[in-house]
Amino acid sequence: MFVAIGILLWVLGLSLSSPEGFIQAAAMMDSFIVKFIFWGILTALAYHTLGGIRHMLMDFGYLEETLAMGKTTANVTFLLTVVLSILAGVLVW
Repeated sequence: MFVAIGILLWVLGLSLSSPEGFIQAAAMMDSFIVKFIFWGILTALAYHTLGGIRHMLMDFGYLEETLAMGKTTANVTFLLTVVLSILAGVLVW
């Protein structure tokens, strides 16, 4: 995850450095492979964030009543990740 965030920050820094840097970053985003990598990074980031929120809620004493509740919240996390993954795909492409 650290490498993925590093890539995102590098491209952000490049795009904000100068008008030429922005053009260079925009040109990189024209490649299908780069778009696919960015989509994968955003999907992993969404899953990691949602899983972290789920675990924080469990640490605070919510959502850990039964095994069925744990399975339900895991399924909700996966479902929300799929939705956010589709939205990230729309954003990237």
